[in-house]
Amino acid sequence: MKVDAAIRPKHLASMIERVFELAAAKVRAIDKRWDATEGSPVFTVEGKYTSRGWTEWTEGFAYGNALLAFDGTGDEKLLKLGRERTLARMLPHVTHRGVHDHGFNTMSTYGNLRRLIREGRADGDAGLMWAMETAICASGAVQAMRWSPCRMPDDSENGSENGVGYRFPGYVYSFNGPHSLFIDTIRTLRVLGLAHQLGHVLMDEHDQRVSLLGRLVRHAMTSAAYNVYYGAGRDAYDTKDQCGRTVHEAIFNRNDGCFRCPSSQQGYSPFTTWTRGLAWAMLGFAEQFEFLADVPNEQFKQAELPAKQRVLAVIRQAARATCDFYLRQASTRDGVCYWDTGAPGLVQLGDWRARDGEPFNDHEPIDASASAIAAQGLLRLGHQLGGRGGQHYIEAGLTVARTLFDEPYLSTKKDHEGLLLHSVYHRPNGWDHIPPGRRVPSGESSMWGDYHLLELAVFIQRMLKPGDYPRFYDIQSRIGS
Repeated sequence: MKVDAAIRPKHLASMIERVFELAAAKVRAIDKRWDATEGSPVFTVEGKYTSRGWTEWTEGFAYGNALLAFDGTGDEKLLKLGRERTLARMLPHVTHRGVHDHGFNTMSTYGNLRRLIREGRADGDAGLMWAMETAICASGAVQAMRWSPCRMPDDSENGSENGVGYRFPGYVYSFNGPHSLFIDTIRTLRVLGLAHQLGHVLMDEHDQRVSLLGRLVRHAMTSAAYNVYYGAGRDAYDTKDQCGRTVHEAIFNRNDGCFRCPSSQQGYSPFTTWTRGLAWAMLGFAEQFEFLADVPNEQFKQAELPAKQRVLAVIRQAARATCDFYLRQASTRDGVCYWDTGAPGLVQLGDWRARDGEPFNDHEPIDASASAIAAQGLLRLGHQLGGRGGQHYIEAGLTVARTLFDEPYLSTKKDHEGLLLHSVYHRPNGWDHIPPGRRVPSGESSMWGDYHLLELAVFIQRMLKPGDYPRFYDIQSRIGS
């Protein structure tokens, strides 16, 4: 990727205004047309949003888009729409015990609305704030219930405090079952973090109090150990030039908790990098790096976790490795990515990394939704690291954003309901629409892609206003304060 070292947030100001203007109109149009009895809007076919029954993980993005569009424009009607839809329709997601996606649905709606109220951007009495926080606490506990113990590489029977191993490792398992650790889940951990900060715990059998911070950290460290590669020779494809690549799914033996193999549900193979999974890791680890740095030391001790600095070192390493891999291996020259770095058709594109992305090629699709997620990860990591090293990641994130905030990725046509074009959902399953006369998907949008483009726009807009840095959590923890 060619990073523009001269780019600054102010250079994107007019582009961001256009993004929000387009988003506001599209949010209203979708809400007016959509029949909620058909399920959640997931991705577009010929420019119109459609549903896809797999898991209901995108409804929160639909209403979150309204809240983010309000954040960027100040249009009170969008705030009203997002608030009303959240209160009327999102409660079943709060107690959905069959998915690992709570952070997507809950934090996009209840979390955004709570943040806007706390910032003074939205009105909210004590009753409304109580409702937001109760939903977040319940959602965090329900997600934390999906727990599979496992063994770390150097575990001993009594728990190791040396190397990688530590006491009570485990992970929040995916909807595939208790054997399955998805890299996606790293970004959904936000709901556990905020629920913990609000003072909540998971009450388990025999009235056992389970720390949500403990489960968040243990899941993140397990993901860093098994879903991220560091060029350490774990397998024949774990080479130094592949440091930072991710695997979509880690598989564990449920009889003894041991790791068995990498796998992939949405990527090309277990030994290539599905780029949206990489992007979830980039943003998820960077965001947890921010959050955990602000958690007091004593809370790590209370949750029987390794020392804070040790945890931060693991999370920092994973965030930097994945972001570096994106810049070095996964991105085209202008900052976008194809859906998988090992997709077989890429060989037909020659040195695709040295050229701008080609969304209308005949061999492999671009996934702009992954690029939007990745851009925010680069920005957050750069902000947290600070200094010249951090500035390079910020410049990289802004470079990606500049590409996405313009055509051919920004959807400017009124009759197209999507905001971010050239998004891919499930390439192996063949779910994505291929336009007539073309060989691979192109020109369509996804609800998560639109949402993360708006999150990216809000983030950069806030960079222009010192003091308004957007976080999912509160700077001052309520626990022990």
